[in-house]
Amino acid sequence: MKLVDIMIVVLGAGIGGGARYAIGGWITNNLSTSFPWHTLAINISGAFLLGLLMALSIDRGVVPGSWRLFLGTGVLGGFTTFSTLSYESVALIEQGLFVQGAGNMLGTAVIGILAAIVGLAVGRAI
Repeated sequence: MKLVDIMIVVLGAGIGGGARYAIGGWITNNLSTSFPWHTLAINISGAFLLGLLMALSIDRGVVPGSWRLFLGTGVLGGFTTFSTLSYESVALIEQGLFVQGAGNMLGTAVIGILAAIVGLAVGRAI
């Protein structure tokens, strides 16, 4: 592990975290609901983008490893929100909203896997 690689990841994570905050805030402000749509949308889009990136990088060789590190580990690592997903699901369950809490967790897992599959397929087809 090189210091330059750590700095690449840190820079990407800052960009991804900023994007998560901005996009999540926009979704929350425009969808006034008790369901955390912002987290679901961010995790699903992040799963798709990571699948696309990996296909373009590993399968097709179009994206170099340094960019995979920056975009995948850094930007998308900072962008996706598993810890927020977990907390919000527990918070919904604690409020007695069991269906919403389970739906949030399971929906993100199932749809996230499908999004990653689609991302891989798109990346392989390009």
